[in-house]
Amino acid sequence: MSTSPDVSVVIPTLNRPELAARAVRSALAQTHANLEVVVVVDGPDPATRTALESIGDERLRVHELPERGKAPNARNQGALAARGQWTALLDDDDEWLPTKIETQLKLAATATKAEPIVATRMISRTPRADTVMPRRLPAPGEPLSEYFTVRRGLFYGDGFIQTSTIMAPTELLRRVPFTVGLRRQQELDWALRAIREPDVELLYVDEPLVLWHQDEDRDRISLQNPWEEQLEWLRANRELFTPRAYAAFTMSVLSSMAAPTRSGHVFRELLSEARKHGRPGAIDYVTFLQIWALPPAVRARLRDVIVGRRATADVH
Repeated sequence: MSTSPDVSVVIPTLNRPELAARAVRSALAQTHANLEVVVVVDGPDPATRTALESIGDERLRVHELPERGKAPNARNQGALAARGQWTALLDDDDEWLPTKIETQLKLAATATKAEPIVATRMISRTPRADTVMPRRLPAPGEPLSEYFTVRRGLFYGDGFIQTSTIMAPTELLRRVPFTVGLRRQQELDWALRAIREPDVELLYVDEPLVLWHQDEDRDRISLQNPWEEQLEWLRANRELFTPRAYAAFTMSVLSSMAAPTRSGHVFRELLSEARKHGRPGAIDYVTFLQIWALPPAVRARLRDVIVGRRATADVH
């Protein structure tokens, strides 16, 4: 490895030594070897430090924070510690396929703007099925807030960005940090703010190069449903969304979080929010009604039947 790595991989973790070690090994196994892996341990965690020390690769650095600050803060601290021109983010419970960084760097070299964000498709793995997301890439001229939020069918995943797929200039991540304290939609919030920068564009690698483990029997942020917190964030960041995107987010993402309340008041509040400040389309109304009518487990099974497919061949 040269003294200055091209890419810094930032992995936040806490109290999941086996998962963190798996993520680190997938980063160190990249075909682009001139990288460093910066693991930010989000508070005292002797077990994780011991597990990482056993890996024995000089490209691995471990930063242990004195107290817990959650994943957005850990990512920000990792970007500050990064030595590479590029920083690639990897959640501790995900894995990369070996050519991810090599492929992203090749795409970055074709960018028309100085600070490209390069994402990839990914394989979303649940106990029932593998699906490739996003199912489509942004159309030319399509507002990215609409790409991320407006569905073309009843289920999420048409347009999508996930933390472990993101590689961006290190200086951009320092200038536009993740929002500390936001529990859900951290990458959406970051991406919508980052692409407002004048020299930034978003590029997508067409092939899935990330394995996103959605183990439903394990606690993870994406299974939490802080809908009131998310509504407050949405209202405070209305300028990041077109009216079409604002309505779609309210009637799909927010509704998915709020529907378990089975509250008619919340149902009416979100419908009013979407109609007052957004511009719902027909698919948004259909999505909204099926989210509130069907239990989450039923929706998940239907989604797997309709859009799921086994992607084992893509992984091995």
